Amino acid sequence: MKKNILVIYYTQSGQLEDIVKNMAQPFEEKNLEYEVTYYNIQLKKDFPFPWSGDVFFNTFPESYLQIPSEILPPPEEVLNKKFDLVIFGYQVWYLTPSIPIISFLKSGFAENILKDTPVITVSGTRNMWMFSQEKLKVYLKQMQAKLVGNIALVDRHDNYTSVLTILRWMTTGKKEKSGMLPAAGVSDEEINGAGKYGRIIEKHFSANTLGALQPDLVKNGAVEIRAFLVRVEKVGNKIFKVWSGLIMRKKEKRPLLIKFFKVYLMAAIWIVSPIVLVLHLLTAPIFWFKRKKQREYLQGINIK
Repeated sequence: MKKNILVIYYTQSGQLEDIVKNMAQPFEEKNLEYEVTYYNIQLKKDFPFPWSGDVFFNTFPESYLQIPSEILPPPEEVLNKKFDLVIFGYQVWYLTPSIPIISFLKSGFAENILKDTPVITVSGTRNMWMFSQEKLKVYLKQMQAKLVGNIALVDRHDNYTSVLTILRWMTTGKKEKSGMLPAAGVSDEEINGAGKYGRIIEKHFSANTLGALQPDLVKNGAVEIRAFLVRVEKVGNKIFKVWSGLIMRKKEKRPLLIKFFKVYLMAAIWIVSPIVLVLHLLTAPIFWFKRKKQREYLQGINIK
């Protein structure tokens, strides 16, 4: 009997779809052993792409506070089939799983699909995904899903270059190299090479050794942890908690507060972030063991 593989994702630009489909290719190639089903999450009222600046920043409070929108029901072939493995692709919006992903997780459909099922999470992001993954782990645990692996594909350029390229991509739809700026997002080489992780997954799935999957993925470069960005994420989550709460409480002042938030965010990226980097470098010898332990945890799949 064929094993059923489900690939869940949401995409606007198509990047994440390319990643997860390349990752599922080793299963597709063994079509006598596996049946692969793809489920693209769809909102009843979707977000625009390319984004206008106003809409992009206006999604911040709901994104960070994990407030869902209504989704269209998954297809019958997804609802009425028991899956043996789920590859779950997601993006990060404002240090949190995106609104479409949160909407699916809170829809009532997710638990029926994911409960008691091995899940491999796959993110395609700019660079800061670590604490978003921690939030996703909580949802999966609540649904009694079995997280067996995590793969994080990121933009490998420096933090400041990737800010410029992602804003250009999100607001103009132009991902390709332009002038002095490199192409945005995950590189084509990594997207096209995502099948190597699919082969590792298929190997462990067929051998019933999913318990050993994550160390094998990490050994093959599936999860890179940059200690400086972990620190930036921690600070960012504290700041976002204050801003999102303020904007939601002061609904009558929302447009003005969103404008202030936009200015603050840009200032934090270009002024505060370099200060954090300097402090990180100065304290590196002091916190070496702590950061090593932190890196090992974030590369894994356990939850604190």
